[in-house]
Amino acid sequence: MADLPDLTDPALLTALLTLTVLEIILGVDNIIFISIVSNKLPQHQQSKARTLGLLFAMVFRIILLLTITWIIGLTSTIFTINFIKDNGQPIGISWKDIILLLGGIFLVFKSTLEIHQKLEVARKPAQTVAPSLFSAVIFQIVMVDAVFSFDSILTAIGLVDNVWIMIAAVVISMLIMIFFSGMISKFINKHPTLQILALAFLIMIGVMLIAEGFHQKINKSYIYTAIAFSLIVELINMRLRKNRQHIDLNNEEL
Repeated sequence: MADLPDLTDPALLTALLTLTVLEIILGVDNIIFISIVSNKLPQHQQSKARTLGLLFAMVFRIILLLTITWIIGLTSTIFTINFIKDNGQPIGISWKDIILLLGGIFLVFKSTLEIHQKLEVARKPAQTVAPSLFSAVIFQIVMVDAVFSFDSILTAIGLVDNVWIMIAAVVISMLIMIFFSGMISKFINKHPTLQILALAFLIMIGVMLIAEGFHQKINKSYIYTAIAFSLIVELINMRLRKNRQHIDLNNEEL
């Protein structure tokens, strides 16, 4: 394991700041998923579910970082697929690729199921929340974060050499996400159209993970640009709807 870093070194502090920001950016997808899944719970359990889910996820990432040699070994080819080519050669599938494929399929399936349930909820009577749902929500949160953890940690390995800097970045970023997850969750769950938009983003990210599992590189800047553009358009629509409601109320008063 690497020696403890010298925190007086400006280069290490810059690396810590850069990696922390990257961890937060990579964690935005996870917060969106957590916000939507935890919304199924009673109000008094939602904050606890988000906090526990992210804390378990933080512990999971730290354990992975402490077994960093094993993680790097996950990129070794275990079998090849002859009918899919990469630079003219059959692609080699590693455990990392399998994890990305399974994670992508899970995201696509889960997000599609969530959209279907939201479309059908108005047709069904209110249902009592099962006691076992809390554990199921925590499990889903940890499972999704486990998928994103590999991408996050492999990014960290490529950026920083010292494992303690990586662990510090994970802890700081997770604490920041825990602090803001409530506000993000409240905002997303307050607006049904944003929920559908967020789920559509998760489907797109799931497709991207599946593509990466087959070594088909997709420029993530395109995806995040599309997400940002769609979000801006939806925020404008929300403002327009709010203005129309005020106009309608004023007309009714007159």
